Amino acid sequence: MARLPARRAIPWAVLLELAVLAREHWDRLTPGERAHLAALVRKSRARPGNLTPAERRDVRRLAGKLDLPTLGRNLAPVARRLRLRPR
Repeated sequence: MARLPARRAIPWAVLLELAVLAREHWDRLTPGERAHLAALVRKSRARPGNLTPAERRDVRRLAGKLDLPTLGRNLAPVARRLRLRPR
């Protein structure tokens, strides 16, 4: 019988905590705003120059509602636990 290659253990609890924190910020937008932001990100293909100035203002406004600096501060200690795991 063939052996499967060893896989690195996935820290599910840490990944779940990251997802919960990100979801809390994502839920600050209404469903309509979430759909609009997703559509703008898809349209831009990660290049702000692909959006009109009005669309770029919309992205900035919606990103402001997400409070990304606070999200980053909340995610950093949790993400650090992923990196510090022994290999």
